[in-house]
Amino acid sequence: MFRILALFIKKILPFLLFVGLPIVCLAQADKSGTSQTVQSDPPFSGTIFIDPDIITSSDTSTFQGVSYSGRGFRTMYDRRVNRFITLNAYLFDASFDDGLTAEIQVNPEFDSSSAALVEAKKYGWVIGQLPTALRADVQTVWIHKGTEPFGGGNNNLLIHIGQADLYVNDGILEETFVHEAAHTSLDAAHAASAGWLAAQAADAEFISTYARDFNTREDIAESFLPYLAVRFRSDRISQTLKNTIEQTIPNRISYFDNQSFDMYPISESTTSVLDPLASGPPKTFVLFQNYPNPFNPSTIISYSILKPGFVTLKIYDILGREIQTLVSEFRKANTYSVDFDARELASGIYFYNLQVGNNFAERKKMLLMR
Repeated sequence: MFRILALFIKKILPFLLFVGLPIVCLAQADKSGTSQTVQSDPPFSGTIFIDPDIITSSDTSTFQGVSYSGRGFRTMYDRRVNRFITLNAYLFDASFDDGLTAEIQVNPEFDSSSAALVEAKKYGWVIGQLPTALRADVQTVWIHKGTEPFGGGNNNLLIHIGQADLYVNDGILEETFVHEAAHTSLDAAHAASAGWLAAQAADAEFISTYARDFNTREDIAESFLPYLAVRFRSDRISQTLKNTIEQTIPNRISYFDNQSFDMYPISESTTSVLDPLASGPPKTFVLFQNYPNPFNPSTIISYSILKPGFVTLKIYDILGREIQTLVSEFRKANTYSVDFDARELASGIYFYNLQVGNNFAERKKMLLMR
């Protein structure tokens, strides 16, 4: 609890310096952003802490990979000095399977392109877990060392890897990225829109004190993660939390509903890969996301088959070459798990394909990261 409170305090103060351009205007926006009054205290201090399982490391990602494009001078914001600096950064072109791309710029303090590549892959995967709508305006990603809070806005996501480790320890790395990417891709179009302001007024409450105290800048980002939780991950949160969110910001939720955001790769029907047997006998054919993912060197692949049939489960590399057959036999209707040991394989993206007779076929992606 003390770590979470410390993270929240640490996030608020430096964050004033980064979200939105130009930076000199932020103080003016903050002054106007405290003018509204609310009827009661918000239920949360900040929403990145409400539940660590809204998105987890085992969820699927749109991330396809990165290619190293060499060194180049880039202007990057560094919270350790609270200013923009120009560095001869390691540059990587990241691609995602929904067609979006971004340039990942890694501080030269990582000393080598191979060390920078590890960081680019690590955070490229997590960014790929975000909905397409949140990545739409992410053009660059800045990666530094240090334990400074993340940032969003300016067509960018800002990462300090020491702080990322703290977020991981608290289970909120993915949730933090949702918040920051909402700044990057949603604020400009929605934060000052008539529809959003009307939803604010109709709710007459804020989801968090952070949203209330900086409502012109933080309300969209603070509200989007709770929206994602109740609309797309309600099976992962408590009924009490769901009720609190829906009762506090019903009009904001309706506003988000009406935008028809592209939420890929997140879907409304979510089944946890952590416990594929939790729902009892299979009610449909399902190929679960492997867990853990990314993995090194082994991972578990689970699947459910509704009807008996001849089952094949095969592994392919990114070029479509068959690597290994894990299952090739007749199986009864049930849920199964199989271990995949990749200790002889190189790091990279692999695919696993399930075929059940003529009844079902599906392919999913996984990432081996050394």
